[in-house]
Amino acid sequence: MIRSLLTRAGLVAAAALTATVATAAPAAAHGADAPDGTDYRTTVTGITPARDGLEIRAVEAGARLELTNRTGRPVEVIGYSGEPYLRVGPDGVFENVHSPATYLNRTINGETRLPPEADPAAEPSWRRVADGPSVRWHDQRALYREAAPPAAALAAPDREHRVRDWSVPLRDGAEPMEIHGTLDWIPPPDAYTWWAVTIVGLLAVGALGLLAPASVPGGRAIAGLGALLTAGGTAAVAYTVGRALDAGTEGFGGLLLGLLTGQLWALLTGLGAIAAGAYALARRPAADFVVALAGACLALFAGAANATVFARAVAPAPWSATWARVLVAAVLISGVGATAAGALRLHAARTPTARPDGATDPVGAAEDATAPEAAVTGPDATTGRAATGAEGQERAAARGSKP
Repeated sequence: MIRSLLTRAGLVAAAALTATVATAAPAAAHGADAPDGTDYRTTVTGITPARDGLEIRAVEAGARLELTNRTGRPVEVIGYSGEPYLRVGPDGVFENVHSPATYLNRTINGETRLPPEADPAAEPSWRRVADGPSVRWHDQRALYREAAPPAAALAAPDREHRVRDWSVPLRDGAEPMEIHGTLDWIPPPDAYTWWAVTIVGLLAVGALGLLAPASVPGGRAIAGLGALLTAGGTAAVAYTVGRALDAGTEGFGGLLLGLLTGQLWALLTGLGAIAAGAYALARRPAADFVVALAGACLALFAGAANATVFARAVAPAPWSATWARVLVAAVLISGVGATAAGALRLHAARTPTARPDGATDPVGAAEDATAPEAAVTGPDATTGRAATGAEGQERAAARGSKP
């Protein structure tokens, strides 16, 4: 039974991993490369001159800018060489196929190879890319692309540093405009402290699996694991929703679409952990296995996938980075801890234990009861053979006395 369940669980995990890899590749190729955390804070300070109906903000932990135009007039975003790059207005969003920025901004690193048609001096050739009034893009003017931190950060790593003030030019018809913002380096947290707290927590949760499953404390332990797994699943769902909100989703439909096209497996494993926790709280059959499987998926897809935030100052969430780390730590503690505790309980259920009154183990007693009588040795065996011989002589004498 347990072996069959483990086999099925392995197949499910393999299918989930394959699906994750398969869906992640096209998403990255289309620029959906939001960071799991960063040490650079991109802040939008405004648009000059201001326009009613024209809004700008940073999304995805500052990895993209989002421009929304409800003025009724088209507004152009200017590229790196002064050429028209994007146009957003009442008729939708268009990109200039001759602008080098169209290709460079497809990835956050700007390392896309330019095609032959990328010529900033050529007349704009507009290609429609969306119907709505909003557009999002990576803009290298608002990002830090170097591998090493700025020199000021290396000299004084315990405080914030302004990297630069940035601007992105716009054009409303013939009138020039600008988006203004700042880029700052933020000191990262002490990742070792967060990992130490997480490891201590998951070891404490895993220790619940050392309680005998058939004992009263063991019964309470599976209920406690169910409660912890429910809490971890809730934390995973909350963090996934936070990432979708930070990516700029609006309204219930936009949030749902963001969840389905973003960290889908983190959302599903979070919901699965909540269901598995409720199942364990009810102390249903095979609860140990359900807890172990749900905990492993939760730790892998919602915990380890977001653990970068332990070492980064800015989290991809609409709340503080500290709260983001607390949620990820809760996911890892409950997920890994539930996996370890469930595995220990499964192992204990398969290992025969001696009864405290010294009686024979039920499995051993069953085997002794089915052993052939001829296997008995010692004085009892001799007495048995003698008794059997006496009975045979009496039966023989009785037959001889018959006429």
